[in-house]
Amino acid sequence: MKSKEIKIQLESGLEARPAAMLVQVASQYASSIYLIDGDKNINAKSIMGMMTLTLQAGEEVKVQADGEDEDTAIEGIEKYLTNS
Repeated sequence: MKSKEIKIQLESGLEARPAAMLVQVASQYASSIYLIDGDKNINAKSIMGMMTLTLQAGEEVKVQADGEDEDTAIEGIEKYLTNS
């Protein structure tokens, strides 16, 4: 299991459309992927779960991945959240 703190650099934060795009990115990986914000532990592959996160640009979120491609999964999520 790997985890990393990532600063959200999406201009609009994680509102509806960017959250839906993040679910698509996360769904490309075999690993279980969770976004952790305080006491919320949200499955990054769940659109309903992602809609409950209201993270703004500049906020940090912990991304946790567990599985065969966990390193690649975290890199992919980081790339999306940081627009790089």
